[in-house]
Amino acid sequence: MLKNTQQLLDIMSRLRNPEGGCAWDIKQDFTTLIPYLIEEAYEVVDAIERNDLDDLRKELGDLLLQVVFHSQIANELGLFSFEEVSAGIAEKLIRRHPHVFSDAVFNTDAERHQAWEQAKADERQEKNKTAKPDSVLSGVAGNLPALIECEKIQDRAAQHGFDWPEVSPVFDKVLEELQEVKEALESGDQAHIQEEIGDLLLVTVNLARHLKVNPEIALKESTKKFSKRFHYIEQQVAASGRHLRDCELMELDAFWHEAKVFLKNK
Repeated sequence: MLKNTQQLLDIMSRLRNPEGGCAWDIKQDFTTLIPYLIEEAYEVVDAIERNDLDDLRKELGDLLLQVVFHSQIANELGLFSFEEVSAGIAEKLIRRHPHVFSDAVFNTDAERHQAWEQAKADERQEKNKTAKPDSVLSGVAGNLPALIECEKIQDRAAQHGFDWPEVSPVFDKVLEELQEVKEALESGDQAHIQEEIGDLLLVTVNLARHLKVNPEIALKESTKKFSKRFHYIEQQVAASGRHLRDCELMELDAFWHEAKVFLKNK
């Protein structure tokens, strides 16, 4: 395995070599590679969701290539090497798992999660020890998908006591925010409507968190379900020799309810 890893590093070094390397690879930098890094991460997720394990192996290789690519650029700039990247994550895993690599004992998942968050907080504090006191919300990447960022921010706040102790008041808050959306709509103020929709989405994420549901996955699955049902509607309309715009909403809605039955176990 070490031989294959070294071969991969050697290949990337050669691709980046100004003498005899690849012109495209040579001109890349951290910023230009961002779209490819994000794309490869999503393709790994797609392979997992399709349960295509052979494709997963390939996509993980493509994602690893991005790590190697960035590490090679950093090495050329005298910043760090792939070996230092590997050593850093190994050290972090050991530090964040004291119940595995030392004598710490956690009796529940909640205790383990609390210790994990505390370790992350200690790391952030160490990194910024010369700066002003850090926020407990620091460290959550601002370019995450909105649902994921919202969940992480709320979870971080909850770890420090800012959370409802049970789910019942969260339901009440969802209804309250929904009513405020209705009131904003009546005002006709588009900026206010957007603000209230945002608040409704935020508290819905909070509800999902309390119910132990990943909001990003839940929405993705619901979107897939919507797409399947809509495709069914398209098929039924096409079979009648018409286009969607030729149908009344009532008829399309009837097809939608048919799709719910027909696709229930598919």
